[in-house]
Amino acid sequence: MIYEIFHETTFEYDSLVTFSHNIARLKPKKCDTQEILDYNLEITPKPFEVNEFKDYFENKNSFMLIREAHKTLNVTAKSKVFRDVDKIKENEKKLRETKITVKEALDRLSKHNKEDALEKLFLIETNSIPNANSEIKEYILEIFKEDKTLFNATNEFMSRIFKEFKFVSGFSDITTPIETIFKEKKGVCQDFAQFAISALRGIGIPTRYVSGYIQTYPQEGQEKLFGADASHAWFSIYIPGFGWADFDPTNNKIPNEEYIILGYGRDYNDIAPLKGVVQSSGQKSKLNVRVNVERLKD
Repeated sequence: MIYEIFHETTFEYDSLVTFSHNIARLKPKKCDTQEILDYNLEITPKPFEVNEFKDYFENKNSFMLIREAHKTLNVTAKSKVFRDVDKIKENEKKLRETKITVKEALDRLSKHNKEDALEKLFLIETNSIPNANSEIKEYILEIFKEDKTLFNATNEFMSRIFKEFKFVSGFSDITTPIETIFKEKKGVCQDFAQFAISALRGIGIPTRYVSGYIQTYPQEGQEKLFGADASHAWFSIYIPGFGWADFDPTNNKIPNEEYIILGYGRDYNDIAPLKGVVQSSGQKSKLNVRVNVERLKD
């Protein structure tokens, strides 16, 4: 399948910005199930300098330095991505056939094994995703019994989040504590992903934050509005002997060909679509984001 992705970010400032530098992470990731056919980044006002580089997690970053005075910053990324359906289905089949149990996985991860060394980075707490507290650990351990396969336990945990947490836009932002999301049982996709990551890391399972897009469909009888989509987030666990496996608690799905991978990291901050610093006499700004994901006809 081939998708076209449009992602526009606009900042409107109350006061004139005389200088800014930003990092955009809007180029989809190249991996075994995904190929980038085309990518273009448009920036207004025109930057003095633009450099592209890979970060530690092999996400593509675009550094932009703007010296022209401005009150509006517009960054638009246009991508064309190929998703390998056969490879995705083959990977999911292998995933569902994995037999390693929770106990076997934790025993292996507790030892020094060079094959797992780099993956253990995703056990470390961050400012956004601290170590799980005792209540969260108790919650996940109700599912993660030693004799269950790691896949089945994680799949069941994903389903529990989907059933017990409510999707409520506007309740939270990226600074909302994990404990609040757990207590209130509501939030948005990034909250559900970061809660799951905190819980899974808390019991010793390396887990990373995945950012991307998902194809959406209009209600029956209605046309899809251009720009009405949104970026999406889910989580990925490390299964010794298999590799990384993705789970989407917002939709209770194993991500398939309708998911486009933008990047991954320890938390949202590692893969934030756009962040930077501005020099201005004012402090207030207004943010507007438009996203459109369109599957091209075969």
